[in-house]
Amino acid sequence: MGMYLNSRTEGFERALRSEIFVDKTEMIGYLNTVVGTNQSYVSVSRPRRFGKTMATNMIAAYYGHEADSRKLFEPLKLAKNVDGWDRYLNKFDVVSIVTTDFFGDSDNVDDFLDYMTDEVTTELMEAYHDIRYDKRINLRTVIDKIYNQTGHQFVIIVDEWDAIFRIWKNDNEGQVKYLDFLRSWLKDKPYVALAYITGILPIKKYGEHSALNMFDEYSMIALMQLAQYTGFTDDEVRELCDKYGRNYDEIKDWYDGYIVSDINPPDPNYFDQERGLSLNAKKYSIYSSLSVVKALRNGVVANYWNSTESYVALADYICMDFDGLKDVVALLMDGGRVKINISTYQNDMTTFSSRDDVLTLLIHLGYLGYDEDTGEVFIPNKEILQVFRDSTKTDDWTPVFDVFSKCRYGIYPSTEVRL
Repeated sequence: MGMYLNSRTEGFERALRSEIFVDKTEMIGYLNTVVGTNQSYVSVSRPRRFGKTMATNMIAAYYGHEADSRKLFEPLKLAKNVDGWDRYLNKFDVVSIVTTDFFGDSDNVDDFLDYMTDEVTTELMEAYHDIRYDKRINLRTVIDKIYNQTGHQFVIIVDEWDAIFRIWKNDNEGQVKYLDFLRSWLKDKPYVALAYITGILPIKKYGEHSALNMFDEYSMIALMQLAQYTGFTDDEVRELCDKYGRNYDEIKDWYDGYIVSDINPPDPNYFDQERGLSLNAKKYSIYSSLSVVKALRNGVVANYWNSTESYVALADYICMDFDGLKDVVALLMDGGRVKINISTYQNDMTTFSSRDDVLTLLIHLGYLGYDEDTGEVFIPNKEILQVFRDSTKTDDWTPVFDVFSKCRYGIYPSTEVRL
């Protein structure tokens, strides 16, 4: 076991030992259905505080062949509820990378790629020291040699895969180079049993690079089969509130509000003969898991939204004021909803051509909820409303709220806030 190859199961074990653990292991049951298929490339984007790290630790603990994790999973929902749950238990080599681990000693994308490649390939070559490698050493050639001589397939996990687009957000050349690196390493490679990348943003659109098109994307706009494994569901929160004696209605008011859907059931048994339609996708109301855990443990319902880079930038995004964006924000903060077009957003933090692009980014960052049935955005709960209030305290917002308030209450009935 090493840092990157078949790392130990401590990360998942820490989650299991935690005072509050919500069992999401049935997610493995879904991933097992795509292992070794054309759908084995999974890109998961969701905001911070919604359980990305726990999921990657769980996946590494399950698939890594140097671990004996049967005892970890046997008491959990995966083993209890999923037939053939152990089909791929400890069956693969797992390469698990957190990209931000390499940023401290990297000045640019080239440095990052060289540093990461050196660290991971060194560990792979030490683990498989009997193999004769080519002179050209990179992740693709090393893993390909291992696979060809041993038959070992790999589960590859890249956490914070999109951090480059947030850290070096203006380095377009470096970003393209990074996408080319990932494509060369992963696409159509027989050594890939499963590739699981996770971050905040969906895959960047870049013309022909638009992006690692082998990946199926699961985002806050379309979580599909992974919907119920994102954050905490309403049923899970209700159960936790009962267990810890907390006020469910208050917790819901503060941290609920993200409505996501799974998929329309493909099973013909779900077919509605009378209407000639498959049943609608199931809706899930999901919560920020970090905020719920803190409120349950502390007994204090408050704003636990961390001051991350995206929090600091919120005021900058909404102050761009594309097409009257400030007016839209004022409406949203008053409990309104706004219809948007999500199709033009380029999946980065710099390329905006309209207010809809900025609003779509805010969906992915967790600042807005999205109703796929109506195409509308909204502020999901009190916690996020507080973040917006903190980000709009400057004097230049006073006229916006003043005019909006007067329009809202009929003082200026002829004035219209254009949406």
